[in-house]
Amino acid sequence: MASENDAKILSLKKQIEEKKKTIKSTEKFVPITNCSIELDGMRFNIQVLTKEQIITLMVKLNTYRLAAKDLGIEYSVSGYSVEDWIIDLKSKLGNLERKTEEHRLKLLEEKLHDLLSTDKKVELEIDEIAGSI
Repeated sequence: MASENDAKILSLKKQIEEKKKTIKSTEKFVPITNCSIELDGMRFNIQVLTKEQIITLMVKLNTYRLAAKDLGIEYSVSGYSVEDWIIDLKSKLGNLERKTEEHRLKLLEEKLHDLLSTDKKVELEIDEIAGSI
C-alpha cells in the first residue's frame, strides 16, 4: 500500500514541478513607467502595492481613461499615459499572482514530501546523493 501511495505522491510532485516550470517561464515585471504615481493627492509606489490596491488604481485609471476618451482629450498622470500605468499595474498584478501561486505549489510539494514513506524518502535521498557525485 505504501508503494502505491508513494507512486501517486511522486506523480503529483511531478505535476507540481511542471506547473512551477510553466510559472517561471511567464514574463517578469519590467515597468514602462517610473512606478511612482500621484493620484488624488496621494503618491503610490506600484512596486509595493497589495493586490487590492493595484486593482483599485486600475479601476480609477480606467475611469479617467474612458472619461478622457469621451472628452476627446489626451490625459496623462505623473508624466505617463494612463494606458502605460494600466499596463504596468496589470503586469505587477500578474507578478503578484505568480508569486502567490509559486508559494502555494511549494506548500503542496512540502505536504506531499511529508506523506512519502520513510523507505521512499531514503531512496530519493540516496538517488540525489548519487546524482551529485
